[in-house]
Amino acid sequence: MRIQIITAGTYGSVAPYTGLGHRLLAEGHHVELVTHARYAESVACCGLAMRPLPADPFEHLLSAHARVTQARSSPRSLYEMGRASRRAAAGLVDGIIEAVDDKADLILLSTLAAPIGSVVAEYHRIPSAGVFLQPEEPTTEFPPCVMRWRPESRGNRALGRAVNAGFDALYAAANRRLHARLGLPRRGTAQLRRRRGGSQWPVWHGFSPAVVPRPQDWRPGLYVTGYWWPHQCASWTPPTEVTDFLEAGPAPVFVGFGSMMPRPAEELGDITVRALRRAGLRGVVQAGWAGLSVAGDEVLTVGRLPHSWLFPRTAAVVHHAGAGTTGAGLRAGVPAVPVPVLTDQPWWASRLVRLGVSPGALPHAMLSAERLAAALRRVTGTPGSAYRRRAKELATHIAHEDGSGQVTRAIASWLG
Repeated sequence: MRIQIITAGTYGSVAPYTGLGHRLLAEGHHVELVTHARYAESVACCGLAMRPLPADPFEHLLSAHARVTQARSSPRSLYEMGRASRRAAAGLVDGIIEAVDDKADLILLSTLAAPIGSVVAEYHRIPSAGVFLQPEEPTTEFPPCVMRWRPESRGNRALGRAVNAGFDALYAAANRRLHARLGLPRRGTAQLRRRRGGSQWPVWHGFSPAVVPRPQDWRPGLYVTGYWWPHQCASWTPPTEVTDFLEAGPAPVFVGFGSMMPRPAEELGDITVRALRRAGLRGVVQAGWAGLSVAGDEVLTVGRLPHSWLFPRTAAVVHHAGAGTTGAGLRAGVPAVPVPVLTDQPWWASRLVRLGVSPGALPHAMLSAERLAAALRRVTGTPGSAYRRRAKELATHIAHEDGSGQVTRAIASWLG
């Protein structure tokens, strides 16, 4: 079977699909990952074919997000972020139209690619399905994933519908362009969403049911499979400077914010170093898109490293609470200090607290050396034993799951 997986966004929006794609490849399918060209090396390591999207509008979007964050959400920066979001959605239209293989047997779509890719797949009469890293369907059991966690209530469903309406509005201009380019009668984004739901369009969710159980009020066709772990290149070996640092003392704390830039790099690096010093801890700091660079006998700055290798060697992880990094920390069985910045990150951060692996979220606006040091002392000291114990319990559950395998078997059953 010829399968295309289409995803867009940051590295965290791409990495899980390398694992899912590699599993499908191992089952004998021809798999092509459609994403931004800067991830070509990661895709090639998996043995997958790749078709690059011709443009990457998300670099501008992330820059706008950074300005919003650092400007404390001023009206002008919020307007700019909204405009950048609409432009990013519109920028996907031409890329996805050109990238879709009309000879494909199945197209799998990430959350950001789904509103456009499902229409293109239908145009070519190719079956499609969602492969989402966050829950999108409204439910009474929890709020939409762009909000902090709150108790079960009927209001959660209403909030979920409102958030989806806002998401659809961001795609309105892109949707008009999409239908014009394909020569189709115009259908609104809300209409298309209702159509996907009414047809029980399949969506597999790549997170653990031990972390977020499948809501009982979800429609048929929505599944929670377990995580799709990024595929680790067989030729990868850890840098000597990293292994030497790890062996030179007690387990360090990991500090990284991925593609987020919650503060200017110099300020964020200063906060990190002072917090580690106050807490009496060693640290491995990931440069990320913020370009962090810190130095010292007890601190090491690194580039991208596989979380599956590094996190189990740490005492705790400080991160932005993106979906993938959150899952990697849980898989490693280490406690967390989440520093959420935007979109789904406060939601995942709240979930870590409710799961008992974190004493509390530290929103980026409240980040300081004193607060970060206090949180680190709490999760790594004697009071932190309960967080470590709970993290290890969850890791044991997650280790027995086979998320990619579930998707592979479901596809075989569905398309037979």
